[in-house]
Amino acid sequence: MAKIPKKIETWQMVEPGKLARASIDIPELKEGEVLVEIAGCGVCHTDVGFFYDGVPTVNKPPLTLGHEISGTVIAGDSALVGKDVVIPAVMPCNNCPICAEGRGNRCLAQKMPGNSTGIFGGFASHIVVPSHDLCQIPEDKQGIPLSHFAVVADAVTSPYQAAMKAGVKPGDLTIVIGVTGGLGIYATQICSALGAKEVIGIARNPEKLKRALDFGATHTIQSGGDVRAIRDEFRNYCKEKGLPNYGWKIFEWTGVAAGQEIALELLSFVGKLIIGGFGMQKTEYQLSRLMAFDADIMGSWGCLPQYYPQVLNMVLEGKIQIEPFIETRPMSTIQEAFEEAHKGGLTQRIVLIPDF
Repeated sequence: MAKIPKKIETWQMVEPGKLARASIDIPELKEGEVLVEIAGCGVCHTDVGFFYDGVPTVNKPPLTLGHEISGTVIAGDSALVGKDVVIPAVMPCNNCPICAEGRGNRCLAQKMPGNSTGIFGGFASHIVVPSHDLCQIPEDKQGIPLSHFAVVADAVTSPYQAAMKAGVKPGDLTIVIGVTGGLGIYATQICSALGAKEVIGIARNPEKLKRALDFGATHTIQSGGDVRAIRDEFRNYCKEKGLPNYGWKIFEWTGVAAGQEIALELLSFVGKLIIGGFGMQKTEYQLSRLMAFDADIMGSWGCLPQYYPQVLNMVLEGKIQIEPFIETRPMSTIQEAFEEAHKGGLTQRIVLIPDF
């Protein structure tokens, strides 16, 4: 049994762009809370946005970031002590009108590690979290290290939530914009696993586009040029394959203006556009086209905890591959990891392992 520490060791954002190591007293566990010893915490684009780009956090600095967490429960609910778990990136209150409507992933009272008031993040040795929505990992992990399951907390489950919101089903036509990023490559796998007939991946990097064909994508289109040229290439592909160029379900995971502009250009009659990536820019669109197309534009935030076991099973069954897209590093290298993630171009998601 793991020893319960007297302090939680953390890396805190003391101000935007600046990290410092700190020790925090372990708060007294309340009813329904557990103490988790962290095995790994993923570096997400959202963390980078908080750290560099002025994206506001609910809890103000000094703040321990990190919301992609896997680990082992070492104190609290006796039924959970000793269990390996994934901590959902957003944990709803389960006691409000939004939760009652089945949309607890956007509960306004939700707990999000590394953001919400009263809960620190995963770039630490331990974390105190509510126990009711934890996703237990079975003893048979199919050879996958516990630290790697950190990406299930967000990078894998958020695309699954988006797919559920879009109603992806066998035979669907889907487009994933940003397949070279941390979430886009999981989105292609999820759409494929759910039975989509077509999964077109769109991104700038030709090598990563080629990789996407091995992980769910049926066709790829390189971006970086004129948006209308990309649209025309898409339409030509549809014509060659005898497919309609309408009714597609489009997932935008880049969060940048170029990706959003491509998504909006491809949206057509009775189509659906799901925005999963976040950016601070504003994008212009003629809203009347939505009326003319009878199309939908929707946002998708996080993932309902109830979906986590389904996603975890897909990972354990090999329907979603996570290990090719993970690089583990000591948590003491967090500053360099943030800098590299902010610069862009990473081929794998960095998961930081505590080494305090």
